[in-house]
Amino acid sequence: MSQGASHLVPAEAAVTLDGLFRERVKRTPDTVAYRAYNEEHANWRDYTWAQINHQVARWQVALEKDGLKAGDRAAVMLRNCPEWVTYDQAALGLGMVVVPLYTQDRPENIAYILNDAECKVLLIEGPEQWQALLEVKDRLGGLTRIVSVKSVPNAGEPRLKSLEEWLPDEGGATRNVPRDPNSLATIVYTSGTTGRPKGVMLSHHNILSNVAGSCAVLTPGHDDVFLSFLPLSHTLERTCGYYLTVMSGSTTAFARSIPQLAEDLQSVRPTLLISVPRIYERVYGAIRAKLEEGPAIRKKLFELAVRVGYARFERAQGRGAWKPSFLLWPVLDALVAKKIMARLGGRMRAAISGGAALTPEIARVFIGLGLPVLQGFGLTETSPVACANRPDDNLPESVGKPIQDVQVKLGENNALLIKGPNVMLGYWNNEKATREILSPDGWLNSGDTARIDDEGRVYITGRLKEIIVLSTGEKVPPVDMEAAMARDSLLEQVMLLGEGKPYLSVIAVVNAEHWKRLCAERGLDPEARETLREKPVEEAVIERIARQLREFPGYAQVRRVALTTEPWTIENGLLTPTLKLKRAKVMEKFSAEIEQMYAGH
Repeated sequence: MSQGASHLVPAEAAVTLDGLFRERVKRTPDTVAYRAYNEEHANWRDYTWAQINHQVARWQVALEKDGLKAGDRAAVMLRNCPEWVTYDQAALGLGMVVVPLYTQDRPENIAYILNDAECKVLLIEGPEQWQALLEVKDRLGGLTRIVSVKSVPNAGEPRLKSLEEWLPDEGGATRNVPRDPNSLATIVYTSGTTGRPKGVMLSHHNILSNVAGSCAVLTPGHDDVFLSFLPLSHTLERTCGYYLTVMSGSTTAFARSIPQLAEDLQSVRPTLLISVPRIYERVYGAIRAKLEEGPAIRKKLFELAVRVGYARFERAQGRGAWKPSFLLWPVLDALVAKKIMARLGGRMRAAISGGAALTPEIARVFIGLGLPVLQGFGLTETSPVACANRPDDNLPESVGKPIQDVQVKLGENNALLIKGPNVMLGYWNNEKATREILSPDGWLNSGDTARIDDEGRVYITGRLKEIIVLSTGEKVPPVDMEAAMARDSLLEQVMLLGEGKPYLSVIAVVNAEHWKRLCAERGLDPEARETLREKPVEEAVIERIARQLREFPGYAQVRRVALTTEPWTIENGLLTPTLKLKRAKVMEKFSAEIEQMYAGH
């Protein structure tokens, strides 16, 4: 890797996020900034920093022509692409406040955010999104302009223009309105699992300080290539997969879609990857499924490679001794590790996991195969990174130490409290919620419980609001158990229940292929709804779950299971746009099944 910290744009030189971009353009105008797939020509196209800057100027002229000015809110509902960046930089340079929206969010939620933030302009992708917005068109009165990257034929909406007709041919020089680094840069609405989303107000300095702290963890350089597939509306991707690459001068390639991710990894061959645990879990699940189908020797070889590889990692970290089995590594590397790493492009030097807990077991598999997975922790309200494991101090069970300039401590009920320049300004139009989470002296209550070891590493132990208290008095953290159960290839999605009850039960979405296999073994019809409720099926699933929960305390036993073949999605209202489970909604949908599981108790 690369040329190190001398190639980073210091936060002090940048002052603002658009200032960061301006400094990058000055320093390396002709290096590749972005890579995107051109559908028309079926190839990957590169864009230099200077080319993107030229586009930013055109967008600024168009925004000004529409009467938009400093302080106005500009919303963006677009999948990751160069246009997301040009719009963001154009708006920030004019002193506007950017409001990112999830492309998969429900129309009523989008309308609420647009109205709450009083957005004046909205950038969308094309006809499909416009069609969805028609449901709430009567609630979009505050918008003065809607711009669509792709043309929307016969829209019948005077405010709607295609990007082609909206943009002028030339833009001249880019503008950067001078302003205080502590001024508002963006309002990011958290996709809460309950109630209306809250608008997190982040300043230029909040995010810049976080980018600088994240760069200190990884030290990316010009020769690093990021593959961007988490939505840019997710603050982890926006800070670490976008602004961080501007600070470091790295290249960002925009993935086409999650289904095409495997192909894109091969084409782009990234050196760094940022993801939520679900992606790592899926890759791991695919590897396990293939091993189960193959000869036993292949599975044994894989397990040996992981075991030896992880022991080598522990020794490199200063936590383990040399072992004779290390002599096998060249063979295991060639037969197992290199082949799996080749599927990820073959050049990956680190992968960052955040947004939720990644089970240590899965982290150890990737680390053992030669891919350092660095877990971090944070939330939108902390811009978002608060803690992270470092390459030379990486303990998969922990989320690492606080990044530079950030402090942590434990509060009441072991709540993790965070203080630093990355902590938000507050919630937009919601002083009550701000007071509930932010103390007068600047400590933010993360809502997570934790412990901190003697070295200062943080371990997340649960959510303050998500602890299940059984009627026996036992306290159960559901997230860890759900992650363990989801390792079983049969279970796609899992939710643990038991609040105030004498025992634990589970509602689970089954994997279609594995469900058919289970039913075939028992001579049952996988299409029949009653099969889901068959006692032998429930017993078989409980047995499989028990195998995954062997490491948990004795009280962590699941006694009853309710199964479904219908996935929980954003569209059916059971997941948030950041793919977090809406527990109350799931319980509401499966109220009859829950009642049956606890009948007589």
